[in-house]
Amino acid sequence: MNLLKLGIPKGSLQEATIKLFHKSGWNISIADRNYFPEINDDTLACSILRAQEMPIHVEKGTIDAGLTGRDWKEENESDVVVAADLIYSKLSQKPARWVLAVSADSDIKELSDLNGKVIATELVNFTRKYFTQKGIDVKVEFSWGTTEAKVAAGLADAIVEVTETGSTINAHGLKIIHELMQSNTILIANKKSWQDPWKRTKIENISLLLKGALRAENMVGLKMNIPKERLDGIISLLPSITSPTMANLFQSNWVSVEVMVNKEKVRELIPQLIRRGAKGIIEYPLNKVI
Repeated sequence: MNLLKLGIPKGSLQEATIKLFHKSGWNISIADRNYFPEINDDTLACSILRAQEMPIHVEKGTIDAGLTGRDWKEENESDVVVAADLIYSKLSQKPARWVLAVSADSDIKELSDLNGKVIATELVNFTRKYFTQKGIDVKVEFSWGTTEAKVAAGLADAIVEVTETGSTINAHGLKIIHELMQSNTILIANKKSWQDPWKRTKIENISLLLKGALRAENMVGLKMNIPKERLDGIISLLPSITSPTMANLFQSNWVSVEVMVNKEKVRELIPQLIRRGAKGIIEYPLNKVI
């Protein structure tokens, strides 16, 4: 039987990834201290791996494909296929940022001020290469965690850390002075696995459905009844990927209209629809938009 070995990221991305797979049609069940979760697909075998290690194992072929951050692919300089860009994190659908931060009262204002200084980070290789390309001589040390505290403890002059909002960095008395890179979740594949027709199709199918589920996160469906004489005025309000779906109501001068819209626009759109004569408006969530 054909089988694809798939890596699920452990840590901050784990919960968001399992939720995304659920919306895409796969139920992943993880028992305590079990690194091989069950999934409702006999052609998939899942393993739980840290996102930092995922590119290494995918490149080696230990697993065929996995989800990780673009940052960790860059850090490991991994020779893998990027099968899909999937912009999501533990909090939102925004890219994460790797930033340079210093003490709020530091005299360090720009990158050149770091010449001869010590930087603590988990992203050692990328950071070292970044500053080398800038021609700035810094000492980059690996941080095993609690990176934000390294400056306050006098262990580093600056840190390179990942953030979504910057709130944790600010809470530690630091200020961001530079952004090094933006990173998003990616689906990567082993090059040999990518050449296998069945495995490639399976990976592409997973990519298609995950992207559809992500697209649906920001959208809802709207269904409503509209009198035919007011149809043109109401249709002009409705955004749509193609055009709204319409059907005549039985023995009536009304039509049923269905459309997908952005969540943020609904709160303004529904009152306008009612004022123009729409009735029986139903809003419903979407699992996938392909």
